[in-house]
Amino acid sequence: MTIVAVTETEYRKAPDIFEAAASGGLKCISAPPDEAELARTITATGASHAIVGIQPYVGPLYAALKRGAVLARFGVGHDSIDKAQATAAGLLVTNTPGALDDSVAELTMALILAAARHIPTVTRDTREGGWRQIVGVELRERTLAVIGCGAIGCRVARIASRGFGMRVIGVKAHDTNRERLMADFGFDSIVTDLAPAVANADFVSLHVPGTPATRHLLNAERLAMLPAGAWLINTARGSVVDEAALYDALAAGRLGGAALDVCEREPYAPADPGRDLRALPNVILTPHVGSSTRQACVRMARQALANIAAAQRQDYASMNIVNPDVLALLTNPTTPG
Repeated sequence: MTIVAVTETEYRKAPDIFEAAASGGLKCISAPPDEAELARTITATGASHAIVGIQPYVGPLYAALKRGAVLARFGVGHDSIDKAQATAAGLLVTNTPGALDDSVAELTMALILAAARHIPTVTRDTREGGWRQIVGVELRERTLAVIGCGAIGCRVARIASRGFGMRVIGVKAHDTNRERLMADFGFDSIVTDLAPAVANADFVSLHVPGTPATRHLLNAERLAMLPAGAWLINTARGSVVDEAALYDALAAGRLGGAALDVCEREPYAPADPGRDLRALPNVILTPHVGSSTRQACVRMARQALANIAAAQRQDYASMNIVNPDVLALLTNPTTPG
């Protein structure tokens, strides 16, 4: 029986799937998410592979797993994994593309609706004995700028345009497949520059990966491009937004508000104690729950386990490998490392 260490947060999201994996020869055990403790658990139990969540892993984990092991992300983003260290150690880093697209897209629309109708504010007021009927806006004919036209951004565009009658402008780094994306997902237009996309936007939704190139993509200069009254929605990665600059824009009334499911530091902690987004009434914060639906968690668990099972068979072509350079180390015994 092959032992797979699954960080406990991820294990709790799909326990039935992880327990059932034993019938296929994979014994999944719940393990601490802290890197040092996870590494010790892997060593103590002889775990051959690991499934991990969003927490950053910077050192001990890569030494604890043996060459050829799978370090599987329970999700799509893999910025929390040091691919260089993993490759040097001969570890296959995998993710679960497509498993959470619908869940994140639906949360994005939920946050847009919550902002448009002031749902957090009126809920809080009503609980406290008030009865303020704050006037919101309908989404029909409002403009949504979708920054990043990948799988999730495209789903958001389709729901917004065809479900709510919004005008959707996409921002895509490369001007390719524009006509197909417009036809398939309801984009009104797709551009390569941020400024024209957000110039008249009522809502701006971020759907780009967390990479060095996208760090603080929404900085003070670009936040100033958004119209007064616009809402910023982020269900992508916290690193994409300069939270101090966002605080300043919100506190000064230059933006309508922000709805954030992701933060630079999770659990949320302000980079500057004097700029705590939780203190602002026009901020909606959720605890990185974009992929936390029963259906998405089942899909992610199954896909992570399928990656491990494929590695056991050395069927690398069937895996979602995000550090493909490691294959040269595993398939060519003369390759250094």
